[in-house]
Amino acid sequence: MNRLLCFLTNNLGMTDLGLLIIRLVIGFSMAAFHGWGKISNPERWAAIGGNMELIGISFLPAFWGFMAGFAEFVCSILVILGVFFRPATTLLALTMFMAMLRHLSLPADDPGSGLNGASHAMEMAAVYVALWFSGPGKYSLMPGRMKEQA
Repeated sequence: MNRLLCFLTNNLGMTDLGLLIIRLVIGFSMAAFHGWGKISNPERWAAIGGNMELIGISFLPAFWGFMAGFAEFVCSILVILGVFFRPATTLLALTMFMAMLRHLSLPADDPGSGLNGASHAMEMAAVYVALWFSGPGKYSLMPGRMKEQA
């Protein structure tokens, strides 16, 4: 019983393993199911980037659409690797914030509108902000990271 309580109350150094699992699953999911579709379709960039008008930015919509695809695909790969981690999670959190605003701005009769439609983007924004604070953990390719942890 004492060993069970010890196991349940101590993380036994598994925080870094948990961060690795989150980075792998969230990073792959975002890159494969959201980012690839955006980054590989330049004809959609202007429409995606047009959502920046929600915050008063109406210039260069194709650039902003590309940046959404870049964040969701390239930055997700960086999160998986644990490289340029804080800049990558910052861009991803900002992209999720814009996705949340888009869903909240849709007409009420749209199936993706409201909090129900924005929930995925809100959840992912929270994950990226939490990862920003926690860092990538020791299982990353961040240069010099292994020396610091030793």
